[in-house]
Amino acid sequence: MGRLVEGKWRTDSIITSDKKGSYDRIPRSFRDSVSKAGPFTPESGRYHLYVSYACPWAHRTLIYRELKGLQDHISVNVVHPDMMDQGWTFETNFPETTGDDLYQKNHLSEIYLKAKPDVSTSVTVPVLWDKKHQTIVNNESSEIIRFFNQEFDEMTGNKEDYYPEALRDQIDRINEKIYHHINNGVYKSGFAGNQVAYQDAVTKVFDALDELEQILEGRKYLIGNQLTE
Repeated sequence: MGRLVEGKWRTDSIITSDKKGSYDRIPRSFRDSVSKAGPFTPESGRYHLYVSYACPWAHRTLIYRELKGLQDHISVNVVHPDMMDQGWTFETNFPETTGDDLYQKNHLSEIYLKAKPDVSTSVTVPVLWDKKHQTIVNNESSEIIRFFNQEFDEMTGNKEDYYPEALRDQIDRINEKIYHHINNGVYKSGFAGNQVAYQDAVTKVFDALDELEQILEGRKYLIGNQLTE
């Protein structure tokens, strides 16, 4: 594993910890939005998704692409599932990997450098790429799924809303807990810098799972009576 520092690849560990030894996730570097009001407007065929089937953060962007009927509007490439010293690669010697259809690059880091040659960042998936301006729009999965949820509705005719306004406060509250204590909690457990940090993270993972199990007892969804984010 490694990361980009001022445009140069370094094989440093991407695992960062706070003073207590707890895993501290590096914030994502590209945080623009797809919207009618901005430079990245919703258009068919304009955007491309880079994902790994080994990455759960990427999974939800693929799920939304299917749920919202965006398969014919947003293209996809799948990196090799093994992230080695050079990070995610476009090797195709594993089932369902695709290579890089846009630029025939060897490593995902080259896509990041194409977007910003002097970037300092960890090289992660998913990546939402803009073919028009040849840059990364966003590499934060929680934001990408929001674009998919509503910005392309007029194009697809798919009005299914997985972040309905009436439930947004509830969704945000439970998302916060799931993110910190479960989704990111397993990383905090696996990458803990000491036993105390590990025990704290593991306890929170299982406490949160127990809480969600209680919520789901006798019901199908965590929030309301419909499928939501």
